[in-house]
Amino acid sequence: MILTNIFNPFMILLLRSPLHMLASKSTLLITFTGRKSGKSYTTPVNYVPDGDVLYIVSLRSRTWWRNLRGGAHVIVRLRGRSLEAEGDVIEDYESVEKELMKYLQKVPQYGRYFKVRLDPGGHPDPEDVARAAQDRVMIRLLSFQI
Repeated sequence: MILTNIFNPFMILLLRSPLHMLASKSTLLITFTGRKSGKSYTTPVNYVPDGDVLYIVSLRSRTWWRNLRGGAHVIVRLRGRSLEAEGDVIEDYESVEKELMKYLQKVPQYGRYFKVRLDPGGHPDPEDVARAAQDRVMIRLLSFQI
């Protein structure tokens, strides 16, 4: 928790600065409105692009993503640019498993963060992906230009 309290403000500052390129290849800022509070929140998250969609993975135990349920307008700070997008959450286990498999096929090196082993061909182990999907959600960001 202490590390997050120090890390997030640093990443927010970095990603809003001219030095954003040090982290913006894999990390973006997402700004959203709290559904209950009406306050604006900004958090740094890792992302993976897939065509016109950006995918983010979050632990189910985190709460920020719940503000995107059913779709929500968000602002992303992506590679030095602020862009509008629509955020949506994928929560059901089967869909998360399917999307997480595609995510890890695109960036297999991220498997280590999810404790997903790779076979000799570099493909994610399906059982590990199914296990990892149990405590995660996928966030999909649409309607913007990279």
